[in-house]
Amino acid sequence: MNVAVRYYTKTGNTKRLAEAVAAALGVEALPLSEPISEPVDLLFLGNSYYAFTIDPEVRAFIQTLDKNKVGKIVNFGSAAMLNSTLKKVKAEAGKVGIPTDDREFHCKGEFKGIHKGKPDTEDLKAAAAFARSIVA
Repeated sequence: MNVAVRYYTKTGNTKRLAEAVAAALGVEALPLSEPISEPVDLLFLGNSYYAFTIDPEVRAFIQTLDKNKVGKIVNFGSAAMLNSTLKKVKAEAGKVGIPTDDREFHCKGEFKGIHKGKPDTEDLKAAAAFARSIVA
């Protein structure tokens, strides 16, 4: 199975999760600025809420995806205040004809002193386990 990991982060929290996911899958975690150039069965997409929605860069990245190169998106991320971005990602991916897995990984993320130290070591281990369970 071919997999890729892409992420968007402002604080570094999602990057840390992406690196844990990628290490578990034996691939490299890359920022959204790196396009999907080879076909992948699964694209693990890391993101978070910013101003009550997904960042415009995440939306723009999803819009560039080719449904003939990406089989399915698997969402993961962290947030200090809000929960899952799954519905927002699924809506955007649907516009370009790419399905989104209903399973996702989400944990608290530190922001301006809230949830200090999150994601922590246990969160990173859980993100890695989640990724392994998806490809199993």
